[in-house]
Amino acid sequence: MQGLVWSLCVLLCLSLWEESSCRSSRETQRTKGPFLQRSKRAPTDPNAKQCSYTFLVPEQRITGPICASTTGPEPDKDRVTRMDIADVREVLNKQRREIETLQLVVDVDGNLVNEMKLLRKESRNMNSRVTQLYMQLLHEIIRKRDNSLELAQLENRVLNVTSEMMRLASRYKDLEARFATIAGVVNNQSVLITALEEQCLRSLGQGERAQAPPLVRAVPQNIPVDNRFTNEIQRNSRAFTRGSRKNSPTVSPFGIDPPPPQGTLTSDGPFKDCYEVRQAGHTTSGMYLLKTDNSDRLFQAWCEHGLDNGGWTVLQRRRGGAINFFRNWDTYKKGFGNIDGEHWLGLENIYNLSKQGDYKLMIELEDWAGKKVYAEYSSFHLESENQGYRLRLGTYQGNAGDSLSSNNGKQFTTLDRDRDAFSGNCAHFHRGGWWYNDCGQTNLNGVFHSGGVYRSKFQDGIFWADYGGGFYSLKSVLLMIRPID
Repeated sequence: MQGLVWSLCVLLCLSLWEESSCRSSRETQRTKGPFLQRSKRAPTDPNAKQCSYTFLVPEQRITGPICASTTGPEPDKDRVTRMDIADVREVLNKQRREIETLQLVVDVDGNLVNEMKLLRKESRNMNSRVTQLYMQLLHEIIRKRDNSLELAQLENRVLNVTSEMMRLASRYKDLEARFATIAGVVNNQSVLITALEEQCLRSLGQGERAQAPPLVRAVPQNIPVDNRFTNEIQRNSRAFTRGSRKNSPTVSPFGIDPPPPQGTLTSDGPFKDCYEVRQAGHTTSGMYLLKTDNSDRLFQAWCEHGLDNGGWTVLQRRRGGAINFFRNWDTYKKGFGNIDGEHWLGLENIYNLSKQGDYKLMIELEDWAGKKVYAEYSSFHLESENQGYRLRLGTYQGNAGDSLSSNNGKQFTTLDRDRDAFSGNCAHFHRGGWWYNDCGQTNLNGVFHSGGVYRSKFQDGIFWADYGGGFYSLKSVLLMIRPID
């Protein structure tokens, strides 16, 4: 760029010198006259001396040309015309435009370089992100593969369990079929034994005997649908939070270890029923003094607070066989036994309790394997003695089977007061007192036979036909009432 400036300076100096030489030549011609004028330039003498030029270039910027000549104007061939200057200027302008273009190109290249740097940086960031995403994808693939393996293992386990369940279901069906077959054989044998006994008696000449009641099937034909052999009975309560038994599931609260409490547990009272005892804050099962609304008679009753959150008044309990339940009408009316053990609360006391309000009945049964089932009836009350303490029951629910609804509406029968629907006295055949129908499907006041299965001529054990059959005597029974929730 600096060289171009110096070249331009030299051309300007030559131009100025030419103009000054032409002016001096014209002035000389004017002074010498017209005869000295010529139309064209004379040829240059080769012997003539040449002009020499000396340029003084100061360090500072020169504002004009400096020209020194000792020989006069230069020949025509070396002169610089305006055309040349215009050409030079055009070249300069062209070069200037090229320089500007190059400058633009350089700026663009610089921007491109910066953009390339940014792109490289973004590329590095993108590579890092791609690597990260690749690792995440690889981790996800591995996790899904592990999940697939776990799912396959679970599917295999489900298939194995399903196969095992199908196998057990098949075995269960086989056992049901065998059970039904054995039950039929046992029932047929019972009928056959009865017929053989009748034949033996006739052959011995003992004459006609009183007609025996029909036998309850020895083995129940239908197993209860809700086959929950559980010791916990849970229902809703209106006054307190409900729970399960406080003691062991298979041990009765009336067992020997620990012994049941003796005597009345509190001096409070008397109470109208055990539900009122529970509302008064007494949560320990035991004997409490009761007095019903329509009676002046005080009596003791066992209040069960460890079952279904308590509040149950116990009407009857069988366990151990220490008490004989083959009693007459007056004894069943007043009650007998030990309140803290086997006992019958008394028909009159039960009648007075039930007419105080709306009560429900709970019956808990225990077999000799320690399994407990229950039957609950939505309502319960007795009619007066004039009506033979007729039984009134509501609807059934539970898992023991409904063996008491057939006795609904029946009067109480004892050995000395026959009020059942059978031609003979069911109390005589079943050795107890109960609300017999045609001697019925249940005999919870019968004879206590230890061990469960027993042999008797007239099925006099403590049986519940829908749970165990007529020849299976239960280990324990508990009859309780409580106000309806």
